[in-house]
Amino acid sequence: MMKTLFLQPPSFEGFDGGAGSRYQAKREIKSFWYPTWLAQPAALIPNSRLIDAPPARMTMEPILADVKNRDLVIMHTSTPSFSSDVKVAKMLKDANPSLKIGMVGAKVAVQPQESLEKSDVIDFVARNEFDFTLKEVAEGRDFKDIDGISWRDANGKIVHNKNRAIIENMDSLPFVTEVYKRDLHIEDYFIGYLKHPYLSLYTGRGCKSRCTFCLWPQTVGGHRYRTRSPEHVAAEIRLAQQYFPQVKEFFFDDDTFTDDLPRAEAIARELGKLGVTWSCNAKANVPRSTLKVLKDNGLRLLLVGYESGNQQILHNIKKGMRIEVAREFTKNCHELGIKIHGTFILGLPGETKETIQETIKFATEINPHTLQVSLAAPYPGTFLHQQALENGWLDENNAELIDEHGVQIAPLHYPHLSHTEIFDSVETFYKKFYFRAPKIASIVGEMITSPQMMKRRLREGVEFFQFLRDRHTS
Repeated sequence: MMKTLFLQPPSFEGFDGGAGSRYQAKREIKSFWYPTWLAQPAALIPNSRLIDAPPARMTMEPILADVKNRDLVIMHTSTPSFSSDVKVAKMLKDANPSLKIGMVGAKVAVQPQESLEKSDVIDFVARNEFDFTLKEVAEGRDFKDIDGISWRDANGKIVHNKNRAIIENMDSLPFVTEVYKRDLHIEDYFIGYLKHPYLSLYTGRGCKSRCTFCLWPQTVGGHRYRTRSPEHVAAEIRLAQQYFPQVKEFFFDDDTFTDDLPRAEAIARELGKLGVTWSCNAKANVPRSTLKVLKDNGLRLLLVGYESGNQQILHNIKKGMRIEVAREFTKNCHELGIKIHGTFILGLPGETKETIQETIKFATEINPHTLQVSLAAPYPGTFLHQQALENGWLDENNAELIDEHGVQIAPLHYPHLSHTEIFDSVETFYKKFYFRAPKIASIVGEMITSPQMMKRRLREGVEFFQFLRDRHTS
């Protein structure tokens, strides 16, 4: 077995490369998701190591020292970080010329040819679902015999092997918690709306929804929700409780945990027996009866992608959601005591100055506990990217989706709506949502009753105003 290092490379200061479904960027409030996509194959390869450099604030020096004793490095990359990651790969190869370097992630899954042409220090890229692909690489198999990779042969020709069959039995994957315990410092991972420290993992892959902008289902996970059994999930949570008694909340990062309602209820009942607090991604259409089962068994918060308050935009992005259903769902959550972190996207197809105001009004009316406002990001491999190219909405200058500091830019523009107008509307949205008397009173009330919340909110406030300042100067 090759001595293998899995690496989330150093990048922009505060850059969150592990962002689960999309939006690898610096955040308005510093956030770091777990590198679960790297931890999963690392759990398959004995004596491997995972380095997640950004949250650990690790520089290149210890990484370069580590790779001198390695045979193989697997780097996770993304469209925003790819250029930086190629430079890191060159430094690794210079430190150990015999090193094999492979890259994984949605970027190389959909652009394997272009990615390999970018630099000859990349020996191969693993496409689509890559867990067992990487295990076979680490076993030292000949590249020509490994499904799911694109590689450079002895003559320098780029070869694309046939696709690997997707994993049907998700219980066949080992627990990522073992890798977290071995290689990560969980206190490094912080998400503003989750209790700290939190632990994140997947209970399934794929998403039935067809949202045109969403990265992972269109590039790696697919549109069929393939799931672990409730017993398998509960067993990992029990192990995590032993390893990390300090964890205050478990988060399930499946694109849409509520895609399978009976299974969601079954997992909730298992979690209820364990007495844990947990949260997950959900679509704004979960019936009240299911919400009650989840709440009664430890659910604290749902991360909900509302995206827009305009029905036509939701149709344009194939969200499969109706505004009135989302309103009813949100009302039920409020009544049941389930907190919501709502996510919204500005600059989607059909956006106008009027629809932006409509979305801001909708957000203030349904009043999630917290929210995140992002800019529409047309990642390669998504339908939105194809649309943007065909319609001339995307400038090549903005194709990396972030500026030179790692902050998300507004890459899309329309004849009636400029980059600048879309970009500036994010700040307007945040201010109109949070700078309301009822919301301010709610936040102050939380801070008064909880010293931990006081500390978190003050930290978030400093980071948020710094984010606004940086947006003006970048």
